Amino acid sequence: MKKVTIYVDNSATTKPLQEVMQTFVAVNEQYYANPASIHAMGVEANDLLMRAREQVADILHTEAKNVLFTSGGTESNNTAIFGLARSNTHKGKHILTTVIEHPSVLEPMKQLAQEGFEVEYLQVNQSGVISLDELQAKLRKDTILVSIMHVNNEIGAIQPITEAAKMIHAHSRAAFHVDAIQSFGKLPIAFAGEEGPDCISISGHKIHALKGSGVLAFRKQMVWQPYALGGGQEFGLRSGTVAVPQAVTLAKAARLATSNMQERMDNYREWHGALYKQLCDYGEAVHILSTPQGAAHILSFSIRDLKGEVIVNAMQKRGVIVSTSSACSSKQTKTSHVVEALHINEHFKNGVIRISFGVHVTESDIVQLQRVIKEIMLELKGE
Repeated sequence: MKKVTIYVDNSATTKPLQEVMQTFVAVNEQYYANPASIHAMGVEANDLLMRAREQVADILHTEAKNVLFTSGGTESNNTAIFGLARSNTHKGKHILTTVIEHPSVLEPMKQLAQEGFEVEYLQVNQSGVISLDELQAKLRKDTILVSIMHVNNEIGAIQPITEAAKMIHAHSRAAFHVDAIQSFGKLPIAFAGEEGPDCISISGHKIHALKGSGVLAFRKQMVWQPYALGGGQEFGLRSGTVAVPQAVTLAKAARLATSNMQERMDNYREWHGALYKQLCDYGEAVHILSTPQGAAHILSFSIRDLKGEVIVNAMQKRGVIVSTSSACSSKQTKTSHVVEALHINEHFKNGVIRISFGVHVTESDIVQLQRVIKEIMLELKGE
């Protein structure tokens, strides 16, 4: 296989930053004691863990006691949904989510439905955005949980989180959970009283930290059923020896991701616009699922009557790594549930390609990517 020169599959996973890797090694070497131990080495490890917790809390505008370190986005989403739903049945059993959520939200919803909860799904328009009118119409007195992702992982659609939060808090007693796994470090997301979410999920490996690290954070202390029982770590909400190196490196990556976010997003927006314009020039041969109003770091498109795997392989031969829609389902043969929800033409359903930027992508990479797209399109035309 040709040496990879351009990696634009950062929504699937990111390459850890060098300074993050250095921190990981240093913490493993120097602070390897159990942070729950009462001896001096354990106290040092716990102090480091608490500093990491405070740093994440500061970024999200909450208190350290409201930050739980997890193994990643799937655990954070599962824990939030099961914990909040099962602990609030005295208020009701009605739950709202959307049809384009990540499987780590949709699968727990299916499980809750089997347990007797009433789960309703909000539809999206052709841009992948929910209707606030539908949200308000479906909110009820017995709605106990609303879970809406901030940025869709397949097409980059941005949901109106602030407006949704105001509506949910004004018209229900529901807890509002936001899957911010694709938005954290790319868009502003934090707790902001009644104008923000109650619960946020973050994944480390989406922000150039390490796989196996994540955060589940709360705006305030809430009635919540623990997901993992045992030694009572993480305030009794998630038992198990805490992985201090993962927590510390996630906190470091979070600080780096949010400190220069606007500058990176300006670059991503420029690249998104240039690629979007190029794809538009191919007319009816290409369908672009992402919109200029969507997240700047994700651009999804489809080529008429062509399977996504064909484009992935064609790009890979030219040293460019992209994915087919979501990496979580890219090995499946069925059409993505997100693509189905958009109701696009049948000719484009099986060929969705996702390009996603990260901090290691450069301007020259984008120029080369444009050349590769042009070359592949000419090849398809037989020119």
